[in-house]
Amino acid sequence: MILAIAFAAFVSTLVGGLFALRFRDKLHLILGFSAGAVIGVAFFDLLPESIELGQQFFDVATVTQFVTVGFLLYLLLDRTIFFHSHSGEEGVEHASTHRGILGAGSLCFHSFLDGVAIGLAFQVSAAIGAVVTAAVLVHDFSDGINTVNLVLKNAGRRSSAFRWLLVDAVTPVLGAGSTLFFTLPEKYLSIILALFTGFFLYIGASDLIPESHHAHPKILTTFMTVLGVGVLFAAIQLAHF
Repeated sequence: MILAIAFAAFVSTLVGGLFALRFRDKLHLILGFSAGAVIGVAFFDLLPESIELGQQFFDVATVTQFVTVGFLLYLLLDRTIFFHSHSGEEGVEHASTHRGILGAGSLCFHSFLDGVAIGLAFQVSAAIGAVVTAAVLVHDFSDGINTVNLVLKNAGRRSSAFRWLLVDAVTPVLGAGSTLFFTLPEKYLSIILALFTGFFLYIGASDLIPESHHAHPKILTTFMTVLGVGVLFAAIQLAHF
């Protein structure tokens, strides 16, 4: 059952990424939606889940401090190891490609945790597993789009984007399968989710939103960002009914 649901997450992620590859000429609109989706996942899914899982171990302030650590850690990586360069500078393509790899890798690890979350939720009860699965399937489609977008917009080729998409699609299956062999304490899962909340807030606010607005009508791209937030909010709320 768990692996069958994980395969559904694989399909959802793959379809989202293929959508982004097919409609690359509308990439600024997809980026706008993706920015809203990433921020929506951070605020409406990862952060509440990290607080809920960690409430018996930490107070809310401690969890939000881990969110800040995640944001600043991604900032440091982005500005140093995977520094962001402007067009026309020497070494832009190489540096930008590494930035895309950092973002795609972060999303892939998050997808692995999605699979872990599905497996652990079913260890608790079938009802909780169903709710978590619904939420994961909803935003895995956006994860596929976001993975492709992060590679393409950072000097990556379509072939590279597709390879990362396959990795992102496979990782939920691996994550779910791994829970057959271990049980992760909620205390540590809470910290991981909080760190990834910070990662995703940085990716959305510092990377995807500015890029979606660059040289494009801002009203439409802004609408797409708000739409992305709204769609993820509605989907996650529905998944919890």
